[in-house]
Amino acid sequence: MPLSLATLATALLLLVAPLAPAAESVEVRGARFATQLDLDGQPLALVGHGLFRYLIWTAYAGAYYQAPETAEPAPLATVPRRLELEYFHAIAAEDFAGVTRDSVRERLGETAYRELLPALNAFTRAYRSVEPGDRYALTWHHDTLSLALNGETLYTGDDPALASALFGLWLGDQPLRDDFRDALLGRR
Repeated sequence: MPLSLATLATALLLLVAPLAPAAESVEVRGARFATQLDLDGQPLALVGHGLFRYLIWTAYAGAYYQAPETAEPAPLATVPRRLELEYFHAIAAEDFAGVTRDSVRERLGETAYRELLPALNAFTRAYRSVEPGDRYALTWHHDTLSLALNGETLYTGDDPALASALFGLWLGDQPLRDDFRDALLGRR
């Protein structure tokens, strides 16, 4: 039976389709996130992305990355990882600091919170106010925790407990929002 031109063209497209390049970024309500990052020679792959909603507002878009050799998402381990958040509303630095401290205290309990407080205070002093379109990046790489705003490093430290507590706010067992955590971890 002879092949039609349409059938032949479809077969050729199916053969060539796997050779097409993968998407280089994803979009979340206008915020673009790369699917791959390079941190000083360490590749990081996008695990998931989503929107964080607070009451009636869509507050920010986020993306979570980690070293691709880690089979499962491991946001509280010592694997190289990064969380990027792009904001849709202005937020004051003092508000970031207060919410971060309160949220860490609520999730860790008083004793663990008190032990972490000096490092947490140093971290929260680094916050700057944001405007719509600004992007914070929280990164753990080479045993260093860093916080950057629009590519400018504001904080560096080496406390893995602080790193786990901060990543845990979005990606732990008691996140700020379950649906956002699940989206970042690629569970939806």
